[in-house]
Amino acid sequence: MELTPRRISGGSPHLDDVLHLMRDCFAYMEGRIDPPSSLGQTTLPSLQGTADRDEIWAIGAPPVACVVLSVKPAVLYLGKLCVAPSHQRLGLARHLITHAESRARALHLGQLELQTRVELLDNHATFRALGFHEYARTAHAGFDRPTSITLRKTVA
Repeated sequence: MELTPRRISGGSPHLDDVLHLMRDCFAYMEGRIDPPSSLGQTTLPSLQGTADRDEIWAIGAPPVACVVLSVKPAVLYLGKLCVAPSHQRLGLARHLITHAESRARALHLGQLELQTRVELLDNHATFRALGFHEYARTAHAGFDRPTSITLRKTVA
């Protein structure tokens, strides 16, 4: 399998595969996180808009790993980072994060940023092992407790 991420455009025939990958990867969160993932409201047209506005990168054909990269003030935000369960523990998330670091350098951004839910302890450990540190905790609208942890990684 080719490990070099390829960009998925809004008009790509692979975008539907990316949406299915994301849904499969995030399915385990159902009933574990509150509020539910925003992925439940993601449709093919909305993902096309994301691909046109931001960058979607995938590994494999069909995709077995992907990430959405969005430029925010002073950071490159990583969204919907996921690896198919059948391909986990092969270093694909690390490849995508290394690619995100390259994109951040090209865009003159010094930090990567992502969010994970408070309940997903395995994700916290994985991201710490990949060089991220806790930056902030935030609450979704209507919650009086933190629901998300913001993590950052300095781009060398």
